[in-house]
Amino acid sequence: MRKIEHIGIAVKDLDVSNHLFEKLFGAPPYKSETVESEGVKTSFFRNGPNKIELLEATNPESPIAKFLEKKGEGIHHIAFEVEDIVSEIERLKAEGFVVLNENPKKGADNKLVAFLHPKSTNGVLIELCQEIV
Repeated sequence: MRKIEHIGIAVKDLDVSNHLFEKLFGAPPYKSETVESEGVKTSFFRNGPNKIELLEATNPESPIAKFLEKKGEGIHHIAFEVEDIVSEIERLKAEGFVVLNENPKKGADNKLVAFLHPKSTNGVLIELCQEIV
């Protein structure tokens, strides 16, 4: 893993949260998009070299909707940038981590993504991200 790519925060209302984080960082989100396959709308903010992703559910069955129902708003995941997501998935499986999706899928911000189950990572949902080139 190269670096923390971003921190994902689950929010109930993306417009309200965009306004809050815009005041916090002094700048609007640099990117917003909907990922239909995940049932989520996202906004990305930069703060120096760091990125924050806000996530709002677009349907009640999405993973974000279920997270919000169970835990409320807050940190949802930490994403790490990887050079080769397929090799990293295989390496982590061999180390005993539980991979939620063994085949990377297209995520937000032009990334291939895969997730590690929080039960195998001390309760933290870990996302692996590889830039799509």
